[in-house]
Amino acid sequence: MYDIIQMFILGLVIGLTGALAPGPTLVATINTSLSGGWTSGPKIMIGHMIAETVIFFLIVLGLATLALPYMTAVALIGGISLILFGMLTLIGMRQATLQNTGAPAVGNPYLAGLVTSAANPYFWIWWLTIGSAMVIAGLQGGLVLAGVFMAGHWCADLGWYTIVSTGISRGRAVLSDMTYRWVIGACGIFLVLFGAYYLSGVFLPH
Repeated sequence: MYDIIQMFILGLVIGLTGALAPGPTLVATINTSLSGGWTSGPKIMIGHMIAETVIFFLIVLGLATLALPYMTAVALIGGISLILFGMLTLIGMRQATLQNTGAPAVGNPYLAGLVTSAANPYFWIWWLTIGSAMVIAGLQGGLVLAGVFMAGHWCADLGWYTIVSTGISRGRAVLSDMTYRWVIGACGIFLVLFGAYYLSGVFLPH
């Protein structure tokens, strides 16, 4: 039970660091929420989750089996990737904003979530490094643990994007840009520290 709770919290926190990061999916949510209401966020996230579900099963069915003999290398790549993504998050925090971009709202929010995810290079890099490493690590404890990681990850996505769409649809800023940037900065620091901890397991097994 402890492993399940721990994996869920890990998925939630790491998922939140990704959800908070600016990107095309966030832009689509902000613009669509003005006319589509608070449900725009959850609808866009469903499209996003469809893309991630496909990747999850590809990892489970293929990558996991191939990667098991190379778990040290997988952990090494995952740890380095966490640190690099954390540093990129800290660098990009100065330009982060939750203000309307002025771009037109998308038509179908489900499709917008799917397309903006699949067309985002950050999305693929994250899943080819951090995401796959975390899922494969979870699979060492069984398919349930890997699924729990994904559940935590999706709760973070769904929760944050629902908050964003609800606030914007009611004409209120969810966070000031300054506060938002500080939150992103905290996420960046967490990724760097967790990446260092994750790497310590490679060189200093717990």
